[in-house]
Amino acid sequence: MADARRQLRSGAVVLGGMGLLAAALTACSSDPDKRCVDRDSYNALRGYKVVSDKNCTSAKTSVHGVWYYGGKKKSGWVEGGSLTKPRSGSGGSGGRHGGVDRGGFGGGKGSSGG
Repeated sequence: MADARRQLRSGAVVLGGMGLLAAALTACSSDPDKRCVDRDSYNALRGYKVVSDKNCTSAKTSVHGVWYYGGKKKSGWVEGGSLTKPRSGSGGSGGRHGGVDRGGFGGGKGSSGG
């Protein structure tokens, strides 16, 4: 009887550990590729200048750091992404602005504009 209880407890520990591992992996994989960029550095040809992550996590920096999601990094600059975090379930990162809603005034079906 004691052996059966011991086996049951060890099985519960293994299952619990697997659940924690699955949750951690899911959380990591759902976080989109992000970089800290200088908000004031935008250049039409190069995009945004990539800066240290501390510029996005601390208010005591001289650089106006913001998170930039997706895009391609080249020579310390990143372009082709968005300053808006993609919503989960947005269908992946297809295109230059994957997961970003680009609405406007009366831009969709059901609007009063016709």
